[in-house]
Amino acid sequence: MELSQILALVIFILLFIAIIIGKIHRFIPAVIAAFLTLTVVFLLVMKSPETVVHVLNLGQIGQLSFWIPGHEHIESRGINWQTIIFIGGMMAMVESMGNVGFFDWLCLSVAKLVKYKAVPILISFTLVSGFLAMFIDSITVLLFMSAIAIELSRLLKLDPVLFIIAMIFAANTGGSATMSGDPPNIIIGTALGYTFIDFLINTGPAAWMGLIAALGFFYFAYRKSLKTKKTEVTAITSYPEPREAISNPFLFKVNLAIFILVIILLVTHAATGISVALIGVIAAVLTLTASWKKAGHILKKVDWYTLLFFIGLFVTVAGLEETGVLKILASFIGHVSGGNIFIVIPIILWLSAIVSSIVDNIPFAATMVPVISSIARTTGIPLPTLAWTLALGTDIGGNATPIGASANVVGTAIAEREGYPITWKRYLKNAVLPTILVLVICWAYLILRYT
Repeated sequence: MELSQILALVIFILLFIAIIIGKIHRFIPAVIAAFLTLTVVFLLVMKSPETVVHVLNLGQIGQLSFWIPGHEHIESRGINWQTIIFIGGMMAMVESMGNVGFFDWLCLSVAKLVKYKAVPILISFTLVSGFLAMFIDSITVLLFMSAIAIELSRLLKLDPVLFIIAMIFAANTGGSATMSGDPPNIIIGTALGYTFIDFLINTGPAAWMGLIAALGFFYFAYRKSLKTKKTEVTAITSYPEPREAISNPFLFKVNLAIFILVIILLVTHAATGISVALIGVIAAVLTLTASWKKAGHILKKVDWYTLLFFIGLFVTVAGLEETGVLKILASFIGHVSGGNIFIVIPIILWLSAIVSSIVDNIPFAATMVPVISSIARTTGIPLPTLAWTLALGTDIGGNATPIGASANVVGTAIAEREGYPITWKRYLKNAVLPTILVLVICWAYLILRYT
């Protein structure tokens, strides 16, 4: 290996180690890794300022084709600004929806619909988490769903950990069904030019077959625990009403209308020819305009650190791509599999799942996108098949451990903060088996449909 390749690989490995240790916010090592990649690898070793310009990719934002590409694929080299802008815009919209009580209202409405019975709440909250995660990121789903699940569990004298683990699993699995669900899918979709409908048609069936199977597992695993605790009759009068969660009825309706509009734009963006970045901007502008009195608060609550993490990650991964490290990895996978699609699919699926269960699936997905592109070019295997395999592997595999996906970290952190710590042992006991079950379903689905 050349010096530039060694340095790029060392920087990337150190970034992964820092993320796994988790002592400091992940955006800090990501920004440091990006700086070292730009200065040491690209400028000092490669002596290529042109590569720095291409990787930063700032000129693309000023092009009309970036916002309205029509039916052309937006080529992305280095920082994927489509992903950054879209996620930022959705964060602003979702924050405003939370402020007016949309998510609390939805959860309480569902709980009231099933008459506050434990097992139906488990089933309905799991399905709602999976459905919401198709349109908004799984982190946001867990933020709001976990809070209301804990409140209801206290009221019904139940263990909220059972609900939280099931909702984590549902959010990650349901999110794999669309491009806007899980961050890995946004990265894959924007990098390779796939649409919301492309994901829905290809990963959607596997995701929902897997989610239903996992729901069956949780039902049989939890039903006795949920039925052993019975609510006191006197507590029935203390059930909260859904309307009590709405803080501003007018803004509630406006935010709901904006949310529906954004979903329509996402579903139809292949036909309209507008980019997901423009959809993110539309979501943010409409939200800030409608809630102009709280615009400053909404912007402050946007997770800018996570956006910085994405930027740093894209630059660091570009270091591996520009120096040729990812081509070596792609060649190795192609050599081991012999270019046989029956072998490549399980390699990518299970490799993605195993790695994503150990580290956050976002950096792994960003790393693997150029790898599967190279495999497709050298072996002749259709790139879309590899993309769906990667998406399902990273999203589903992230369910297996408390640190496998950002939603897991958020859900377990909320539980611990509220006095219900989830140990590794307990999490693994409840999540590993359904993860394997869903991955086997995905494996069978991919082989049967694409070979």
